[in-house]
Formats: sequence, structure tokens, C-alpha cells
Amino acid sequence: MMRLPPTELPAAAESLRREVRDFLDAERRASTFVPQCDSWVTGHSPEFSRKLGERGWIGMTWPKRYGGHERSSLERYVVIEELLAAGAPVGAHWAADRQVGPSLLHFGTETQRQNFLPRIARGELCVAIGLSETEAGSDLASLRSRAHRIPGGWRLDGAKVWTSYAHVAQYGIFLCRTASSEGNRHSGLSQFIVDMKSPGVAVQPIISMDGQHHFNEVRLEGVDVADDMVLGTVGQGWSQITAELAFERSGPERFLSTLPLLRAFYGESPSDATAEAVRMLARLWTIRRLSLAVAGQLDAGVAPNVEAALVKDLGTRFERSVIDFVRDARTARVSDGEFDRLLAQATLSNPGATLRGGTTEVLRGVVARELGLR
Repeated sequence: MMRLPPTELPAAAESLRREVRDFLDAERRASTFVPQCDSWVTGHSPEFSRKLGERGWIGMTWPKRYGGHERSSLERYVVIEELLAAGAPVGAHWAADRQVGPSLLHFGTETQRQNFLPRIARGELCVAIGLSETEAGSDLASLRSRAHRIPGGWRLDGAKVWTSYAHVAQYGIFLCRTASSEGNRHSGLSQFIVDMKSPGVAVQPIISMDGQHHFNEVRLEGVDVADDMVLGTVGQGWSQITAELAFERSGPERFLSTLPLLRAFYGESPSDATAEAVRMLARLWTIRRLSLAVAGQLDAGVAPNVEAALVKDLGTRFERSVIDFVRDARTARVSDGEFDRLLAQATLSNPGATLRGGTTEVLRGVVARELGLR
């Protein structure tokens, strides 16, 4: 049964929200960034990430001994909301903060935590995550990348696609098969931390329809990885990556990626609210409450993977509806360059929303199984 108890933000979180807004207002006035849709995917600025690190807004929930700040998941939620609503360039640290850090805390060795977590928290480390493969599609368990035992470590061979920021990342975490899948396709998978400058690592750009470069194909050809760079337990890679899913699928980025477009639209005439607009804002508020409930579960130490899948599916559909709504309604308005830029950006990048973090079909299958429908 799905668990989505109502969650309210504490007073400390709302106080923090004002602090983040003031910071973002100052940065916009200083022209340090231009608001973007999908800013957590397309907005890459190491300088901006370091500024967030200086303020303690990366690695917020992690232990202080690893560079974290021991704040609640709900306080982190507020920071993420404000950054996305502003369209701030957070891509340089996003995956490392959202997924890599929690994985290291749960499965990493003490040496790995001490080596990587403080640098991530300072906004100094970009880490790519290599899961998807050309032949695997949505069936990740059928991946072909393999790791073979060698003295003192492993040798990796294979290829990954849609690997965001692999061309600028210092490290990548790659899922490979280390044992036969006979009997259980989800067994025999392992994760490896790879220095992206290692011999045998080749990165080829995948250019998006809007001309931007954040996706890549990564080829691993005889890449040697020492035993101390195995993440977690050999053969337990599937359970490790599924443990990350609630972090990846349930956050505000799943329904706020197009909010800068909506804000630009109503910036022209904020009092002009149609019935359709009201219905859409009600949807947004409902999805936010669901997402906030998942954040509350994470704060309580629960792993709400099914609930996160539901939030991601609803959020993806909502973001598509934002684009359709403003595109249809703009004929009655006099648009400007900023609005047109955000509309074009959102339109061209949105198809990827149904893929990243799990395809729509996979997510609905997760929910259906929980409800006993399949």
C-alpha cells in the first residue's frame, strides 16, 4: 500500500526560503545567470555551484564530518524549489548532490566518503552516472557493459548513452555486469567509480534538438578500476540503484522544470487567469503536496520508491501541459524575446522528460504492481 501522509514545512524551512530568494534576486541583478527551463539538466555553471556550496546548500542533509550540514530533507526541499523556480544553473552538481552523495553514504567505504563527499558539498565535483545503454532501452537489466576480474581490480568494457555532463565530469559511476544473469537478471550487477581521465574512457557528444550539449555516449574500452573504487558490494548493483530511485524521481525537478516559462507567461499579465489556468495551478499544487509527502518519508528514513514513481509520472504529464497551455494561449498575447526563448527551450527539451528517471511505461508498471493491477 502506498504511503503519502501529509507533510508540512517547518518554520526553519520557510525562513531558509527567504534567504535563498534574496540570494537568487541578487544573482539575477548581477546577471550571473539567465533563467532557463530544465535548468538542472541544461544549466551547467561550476562557479554558481561553488557559490551554493559556500552557503551550505549542497550536501545539506549529510553528516558534518563529510562536509555536510545535517539539515532536514524538508529544508533541502525548499532550497531545490527556489533554485528550480528561478531557473538557476545547477547542473554542475545536481547528480552528485541528489544521487551520488546518498549512495556513498549508504554503500560507500569510509575512504570513498572522505574523498568525495566534502568536494561534492563544496560544489567542486561533477559526477556523471552511467546506466542507460543503446540496446537495453528501458530494460536496464539487459545491459551489455561488463567488468572482468583482473589482479587488484576490474577491467570495464561497454558503452553508456544519455550520460549527462560526462564530458566535464571528473568521475563517473557506471553499472556493469560482473556475473552471469542466469536465473535472475537483476543479480550479478555492480557499480564502479571511474576517473573520467582513465585510459580507455572515450566521450562522444549527443547534441539535443535545441543545439545544447549535456548528453553523451561514453565508451569504456579496457578501463581498469581498482578494488577500492567499487561502490558497495559486488553483485548488488541492482539493489543499490533502486535504493536511489526515491531521490531521483520524487523531487521538485519532476514538476517545476517548466515553471520559469509559466512565470514568464504570467509576468506579461498576472491578473489574466483563465479557468484552465486555475485548473493547471491546482494540479501543480497537488503534485507538490505529493512530492512533499515523499520528502517527509525520506526525512523519516523511509524509502518510498513506489510513491516516487507516481510523483514522477504525474509531474512529467504536468510539465507537458504547461507547454501546451502557454503555446495555445500566447496567440492572444504580445510575447517578448524572453518568453519566446523559454517556450522554445521547454518545447525542445521536454521529450526527454518521459525518459530520464524512468520511462512513463516503467513508472506506471511500478505503481500498477503495488496496487495489484499487474
